[in-house]
Amino acid sequence: MRMTTLAAATLAGLGLAGAAFAEAESQEPIKLTLHDWSGQLLTTTIMGKVLAEAGYNIEYVQADYIAQFAGLKSGDLHVAMEIWETTGREAMDEATATGNVVNMGETGMKAIEEWWYPAYMEETCPGLPDWQALNDCAREFATPETSPMGRYLGGPVTWGGFDEERVEALGMDFEVVHAGTDAALFAELESAYQRKAPIVLWIYSPHWAPAKYEGSFVEFPAYTPECYDDPAWGSNPDMAYDCGKPTGPIWKVAWSGLAETWPGAAKAVEAFTISNEDMGAMVGEVDLNGKSVDEVSDAWLEANKDTWSAWIVD
Repeated sequence: MRMTTLAAATLAGLGLAGAAFAEAESQEPIKLTLHDWSGQLLTTTIMGKVLAEAGYNIEYVQADYIAQFAGLKSGDLHVAMEIWETTGREAMDEATATGNVVNMGETGMKAIEEWWYPAYMEETCPGLPDWQALNDCAREFATPETSPMGRYLGGPVTWGGFDEERVEALGMDFEVVHAGTDAALFAELESAYQRKAPIVLWIYSPHWAPAKYEGSFVEFPAYTPECYDDPAWGSNPDMAYDCGKPTGPIWKVAWSGLAETWPGAAKAVEAFTISNEDMGAMVGEVDLNGKSVDEVSDAWLEANKDTWSAWIVD
């Protein structure tokens, strides 16, 4: 879907116009990728609206999180606003090594994506948050579909994350079951939490869930790059991924031709930054309070004019 005249008029109606903004170098559309979680939709929509305010023609393209790199390398896609250190680093490094994709820097957000359980499960499963204690209690997390194995509710399969590889490498008595959507993942958490039912699932931050629900991330053997790259590292000498997930920045990446075709837009993407606190609050407004991504992104733009205006001033 393209940034329309109506959207631009909405921006003007919010008082977001600025006379000193850089002039767009080309009216060819800049294609920004959209994924399947609210935070990424917000990040991308904010960036798109700021670029539209600077006079660029913006197109949003739905794309899989990992598969998008093929389009970024070919130039069919131009900007991806959220590559998480936790799950996307390998794909990002492979793409940037080709020279066709460039790392545009950190978003300002810090990523955690890991197995998580509600605090009430500590009575049922003493020894948590240690992963070995979790494994000893695997039957407590079983469902009729997975019994006698415990169920780990993972994110949508397109998110990556190597959960199946970790379960096998660590010899865990768990079956990985993927939620179909981000919304379905957190609907299951809400249902389980209300009933105090057993659940261990993928939780990420920045997000509203770690603030709303009392619980803890499971503690796996600490991540090192060797854990993913060298099967001999760690407790299983024959398999990689026998450790926790990495934590770290959420990155921005772009097709290498972005700076040549739209230099002002490239500078704006590089300058973009937002905090975990701001993003967690915005995701809560969308997921918990039923507001639209457009409503919430417009409110952030209205409240942070000085911040985003600096991204596009010539």
